[in-house]
Amino acid sequence: MMVDLSSGQTLYAREPDRRFMPASITKVMTAFLAFELIDSGRVAPEQLMLVSPELWTDWHGVGSTMFLENNQRVSVDALLHGVTTVSANDGAAVLGAGIAGSLPKWTAMMNAKAREIGMNNSHFGTPNGWMDEGRTFVTARDLATLASAMITRHPDLYARYFGKRTLKFNGFEQRNHDPVTGVVPGADGIKTGFTNQAGYGFLGSAQRDGRRLVMVVGGAPTSRIQKQASRAFLEWGFQSFTGKPLFAKGDVVAAAQVQGGSSRSVPLIAPIDLGYDLPAGQTGTVRLRVHYEGPLRAPIALGEQVAELEIIADGMRPSRVPLVAGEDVEKANIGHRLLNGVAGLI
Repeated sequence: MMVDLSSGQTLYAREPDRRFMPASITKVMTAFLAFELIDSGRVAPEQLMLVSPELWTDWHGVGSTMFLENNQRVSVDALLHGVTTVSANDGAAVLGAGIAGSLPKWTAMMNAKAREIGMNNSHFGTPNGWMDEGRTFVTARDLATLASAMITRHPDLYARYFGKRTLKFNGFEQRNHDPVTGVVPGADGIKTGFTNQAGYGFLGSAQRDGRRLVMVVGGAPTSRIQKQASRAFLEWGFQSFTGKPLFAKGDVVAAAQVQGGSSRSVPLIAPIDLGYDLPAGQTGTVRLRVHYEGPLRAPIALGEQVAELEIIADGMRPSRVPLVAGEDVEKANIGHRLLNGVAGLI
């Protein structure tokens, strides 16, 4: 499956709702959930997590590892780098248990977050995708949804933790097995996955000429096929479609009415560069529609997703991309209500 996040358009899909085991691609949800908690102020990157004897016994030397030591205290920042760069199973377990108090509580949070962002056909039984008799499963469509939410909501954290080529930790230097970063121009992640049960998979992304593509490959029989398919697929997406710009990141796209707020409206902002795709060599027109359940109710937070922009391009299926609030709107006090009431009479 391939989606252009800049337009929300699906460029290619084959069995996008077929369930499969994601293996270590599961760690993208662990990273995304950590990003959500960091941005909300509930977790800090410098916060230390304990490698408990129980966790060390369960995960020391199990699959990919960042070589955590028993009873070591490790920062959230270091654990995230381990998870995203070298697919550390031990790092994901320590991160999840340290934040939530236990791994069952962490996976419950993962599943709640998956439902919140619209991953309607996925379930997580582990923080790292290690084999669990099929309790962890995803679909290509849901992985594209996850990548979209992570990159759109947390562009700075995504850039900080993904797309790094090596990790040095505890005296070991390891390299990232991402098949596209440093090979495909503009590629910056996201995550490979492999178990004997799942085969070789990859959730990847690249940004080029104002377009951000996300791709999913699942169940490849060999690592070589996974690498070749991932690289060729991304290049196909950039070469087979032409991107047309609409709005730059931060541009005001429209305004939405607000009820019960300190302001009667809020600007709707593009959270990333927005555009639309047409097959290479073709021309056509585009229509835009803004959708929101309105009027919006205060309070509204700066950057909160409150609306969607529908893009209808000739020859392509309609698509939608998120729009976010361009400013905070507090609940109206008595003075605000009087001013809004007077403004409504003018």
